[in-house]
Amino acid sequence: MSATPRLVATDLDGTLLAADGTVSPRTREVLAALDARQVPVVFVTGRPIRWMESLWEAVGGHGLAICSNGGIVYDVSEHVVRTALTIDPSTAVEVGRALRQAVPGTSFALEKTGGFAREESFLPRVPPPSDIPVGPLERLVDRTVVKILARHEEHPPEGFWRRVEEAVGSLVTTTWSSTGALVEMSAHGVTKASTLERLCAELDVAAADVVAFGDMPNDIPLLQWAGHSYAMDNAHPSVLATAVHRAPAHDLDGVATVLAELFDL
Repeated sequence: MSATPRLVATDLDGTLLAADGTVSPRTREVLAALDARQVPVVFVTGRPIRWMESLWEAVGGHGLAICSNGGIVYDVSEHVVRTALTIDPSTAVEVGRALRQAVPGTSFALEKTGGFAREESFLPRVPPPSDIPVGPLERLVDRTVVKILARHEEHPPEGFWRRVEEAVGSLVTTTWSSTGALVEMSAHGVTKASTLERLCAELDVAAADVVAFGDMPNDIPLLQWAGHSYAMDNAHPSVLATAVHRAPAHDLDGVATVLAELFDL
C-alpha cells in the first residue's frame, strides 16, 4: 500500500455531502487543492445523472463520475455518458415477475441513460417531473436501463432487501442505500467497485493507490476493493464493520478532514 493515494473515490450522500445535500466550503477547498495537484477525485454514487447537475462544479467541471451504483461512467466536461452497463430487457422483466411472486405488492421504477420511468404504484420520495413515462414495468423496459428500483410500502427495509436478494440475486446485483424499503438493482456483477476497477485500469492506478469513502451498504464493495477504506462515523453498522479506517461524520467535513491529513494539505 502506498503512503499517499493516487486517486480519491467518494460516495456523496451521507459521505461527502452535508445533510442538506451541498458541498461545504471546507470540502470545496480540499477538492480544489487536490485538483491543483492533479489528483483525480471520482464521485462514486448511487445517484442518477439527473441528480448530479448541481454538483459538477465541485469537481471543477471536469473529470469522470460513476453514477447509478456503477451503471454509468459520466464525462463531466463533455456532459455525456461515457459507458453504460445496462440490464437486458428480458432480465428486467424476469426480475419483475419473480419479485411480484416472492413479495406481492412490490412496485418498480427504472433509471435509464436518458431519464427515469416508473410504475403508477411506485411513489417517489422526491417528486419527479410530470412528463416522465408511467406504466407497467414490462412496457417501460428497454436497452437503456442501468438500474431497477423496487419499493414496498409495508415491509421493513432490511427484511425487504433480504427477500429481494433471495428472489433475484442470481439475475442482478442487489443493494440498498435508503432508510426505507427500497432496493437498487444493477446488471449482474455491476457495483461501484467493479466499474471503478475498470476505470482505474484505464488510468493505470492500482487498487492499493485508491482511497475510498462510504456510509451505506452499496458502498461495501467499493470499500473492500480500495487499498485505503474509510467509513463515515454516521455509517451503517455493516459499513463500519467493513472499512479499515473511520472518518468523522459527513456533517463534520469528515472526507475533507481525512484527505487534508493524507495529502498534507
